[in-house]
Amino acid sequence: MRIGILGLGRIGAFHAETLSGLDAVDSLVVSDPFAEAAKAAAERFGAQVADSPEALLAAGVDGIVIAAATDAHPALILAAVEAGVPVFCEKPVARSMAEGVAVLNAVKDSGVEIQIGYQRRFDAGFTAARNAVQSGELGLLHSIRSTTLDPAPPPAAYIAASGGIFRDCSVHDFDILRWVTGREVTEVYAVGGNRGADYIKEAGDADTTGAILTLDDGTIAVVSNSRHNARGYDVRMDLHGFKDSISVGLEDKLPLRSVEPGVTFPAGVPHDFFMDRFIPAYRAELTAFTEVVAGTRTSPCTVAEALEAGWIADACTLSLQEHRPVRIEEVRTV
Repeated sequence: MRIGILGLGRIGAFHAETLSGLDAVDSLVVSDPFAEAAKAAAERFGAQVADSPEALLAAGVDGIVIAAATDAHPALILAAVEAGVPVFCEKPVARSMAEGVAVLNAVKDSGVEIQIGYQRRFDAGFTAARNAVQSGELGLLHSIRSTTLDPAPPPAAYIAASGGIFRDCSVHDFDILRWVTGREVTEVYAVGGNRGADYIKEAGDADTTGAILTLDDGTIAVVSNSRHNARGYDVRMDLHGFKDSISVGLEDKLPLRSVEPGVTFPAGVPHDFFMDRFIPAYRAELTAFTEVVAGTRTSPCTVAEALEAGWIADACTLSLQEHRPVRIEEVRTV
């Protein structure tokens, strides 16, 4: 098949490399506002260059991957849907939930498959955790801890346009909590602080946050996030049930140091970047998209599914601002 890629920054170039190595993909068409980025990708992967999204969609692509800036996501999704081309779009659907809902309403009856990029759904550890919950081997869940800690904050320009740490970072924890447990979040209480980069505080954001989430079956989840984790990129989930407890991410590249006498775990070089941590998951995610394009499966993460994590992020943002618990129904508009 022939896949188009819109946006060739860090993640777009990474996706181009992954797609070029998939057996199902015969050729790539690439486009980026920065001509040099498109040219470099074309030379590296033998891709055709399109000078605009319109030209890319007219180049006979079977599916498109959107890795452009967040503000461009809605228009590019709608253009692909209008052309009848299946879409993979990096999260989020849009910068605001209002825009995301508008996209949902515009595409829900289109018949065109749209997959939103939440790669943790394709990670082997998170998949095993979901299977453990569904099989009942943990028994009734009572508590969950989910963590995403970045080794260093993104640049100031990125922070200013990110929508805040809950919508940019924590949203991955929110999505995977829903996916692993099969439950919905009903209420949140969030706190945050700024003890690192001044430009994060100046942007009205927090660099470190904690949120307590109540699920619809009474399970309590604690989500912790930070832009500052000097030891590396830390993504984990611990699930505790009445029969057993399990952990995702408890492996030798875990960026944590034990101070227990005689303990050598973890023994590996810590993860230092999200691409390092999730290379197999990204490959599985894009392999799934080729199956969506081929018509052999439906989207594993729809626009509607992606928006659910966004409502949790908005509730946490409001909770942090107003220093109070917030029920999801307070922010949900659909």
